[in-house]
Amino acid sequence: MFAIIETGGKQYKVSEGDLVFVEKLDAEDGSTVKIDRVLAISDTKGFRCGAPFISGAAVTATVVKNGRGKKLHIIRYKAKKNEKKKIGHRQPYTKLQITTIGG
Repeated sequence: MFAIIETGGKQYKVSEGDLVFVEKLDAEDGSTVKIDRVLAISDTKGFRCGAPFISGAAVTATVVKNGRGKKLHIIRYKAKKNEKKKIGHRQPYTKLQITTIGG
């Protein structure tokens, strides 16, 4: 049994018990999140696909933690101008554990 969900402008294939890193959500650690943007579900009833979402379907997840990813180094350089700039970026994320898939 799996579902394809959309959150943060990205799509994820999830099953019950999976740990998923998604774009940062406004939720505290230990809280429950309900994701109702379900694109497809495969279960004992067969495979169902939405247009674009399945009405009444939802995936429930628990927030494990909010954090920031590894640092990415961005270097800007202009040739023959003696211009160099090094910038760092850490993308925030939310780690979810999928508890139930319903719908």
